[in-house]
Parts: sequence; C-alpha cells; structure tokens
Amino acid sequence: MTKGSDLEEKKEVGQKKIGLFGGTFNPVHLGHLRGAEEIREAFGLQEVIFIPAALPPHKMTEEIIQSHHRLEMVKRATRKNSQFSTSDVELKRPGKSYSIDTIRYFREKFKDSLYFILGRDAFVEIETWKDFQNLFSLCNFIIMARPGLIQGSPLPGALAPAFRYDQGSSGWVHGSGNTIFYKEINFLDISSTKVRELVEKGGSIKYLVPPEVEAYIEKHGLYQRGQVKSYELGG
Repeated sequence: MTKGSDLEEKKEVGQKKIGLFGGTFNPVHLGHLRGAEEIREAFGLQEVIFIPAALPPHKMTEEIIQSHHRLEMVKRATRKNSQFSTSDVELKRPGKSYSIDTIRYFREKFKDSLYFILGRDAFVEIETWKDFQNLFSLCNFIIMARPGLIQGSPLPGALAPAFRYDQGSSGWVHGSGNTIFYKEINFLDISSTKVRELVEKGGSIKYLVPPEVEAYIEKHGLYQRGQVKSYELGG
C-alpha cells in the first residue's frame, strides 16, 4: 500500500458519516423513520439529522402548520433513537428553505462525510432546485427508491455530463469525488397527506405515526377541519 493510500484510508477512518434528511414533516410519520433507519444501516451512518423545512419552495400549495409544531413532533418521534437527531437550522433562516444553504451550513459545522437523503420523486425534480449544479460538489446524495424502480433510473439529463458510473460502489461519481447512490428501501405506504386527511375526517392515525406524534396532534388539535386559518407557511 502506498503512502498516499495510507493517508486516504486514515482520513476515511477518522471521519463520521452523517445523513441529512430534510422535509416538511407535516407531520412526520413511520415511513420517514423507517426509511431513515434503513439508509442509516445500509450506509453505516453514525447519525441521521432530521431537518424540518420552514418554507419549502416546491410545496407552496400545501397547507403547512406552524414550524414549532412540526419541529416538536420530529423531536418526539426521533428521541428514542440515539442515532437520530433534529436540527432547526432551516426554521431559523429567513425566507425559503434551500437545500444548498443547508448543506453549506453543515459543511462548515462538521468536517465529516455528509450524505443528503431524499426520495426519488424529489430527485427527478433536482434541476428545478436552487444552484443544483453546485450541490454535488458539497456532499454525497442517497436517493431512496421503491423496490424495482432503481433499474432504468438514469441521472436527470442536466447532471449526466458531470458524473461517471462506478461499478465498484454502485454509484454515480461526481468530478469532486462525491457520489450519488440509489438505494431500494421497504417503503411503508404512508404519506403526510394521508395522515392529515384522516385527522380532518376524524379517522384513526394509529400505527401511521409514532404514539408521541399521535398524542401531540390530538393535544394541540392539529389538522382539524376548519382550522386552516390558524396555519402559517413556515412561520
């Protein structure tokens, strides 16, 4: 082994691997938690940080409850997993929540390997994200996909020239050395939209969200019919 490769190996061993999992979490549900856990295990992440968005640019039509409620529900949902944590960095930042600003924040905070986690449906719209061409020089990306959807999933057209496929890592390597990984996970057929609809109709959300989140929603009367005026976008 050469001296150069020794140094590279020591650098890799000394670094933590941290996942960044952003979303509106309106509300957080068991699908979010299970997906994050499968990704954490598959990639050997030491920590997954859940990052509720304040004002997500791609969900401006969605009624989003006040940010302190969404943050508190995520905290309660992740509290029992020592490898999950929560950050309010996007909630403290004024204006819309852009992923590139969040990634830069964590790059300055940590000197570790960062993995930005998102779903395949969001990734196919990556070309509409702010400064999307610069995202991949900042960290690795993990794209969660339903079983059977990875095959035939090339990169979005605008990204392809900047990447090469690496058979060894089963990932798309950027010129910076960062990699895009596709990972099949066992998706639970749960959505925040479905949870909100059930609450509005007076239905049960038991086994769709953690008990702590169910209790919090009930205690604060969240997502009830006729309470849309009490909501605020990102506030």
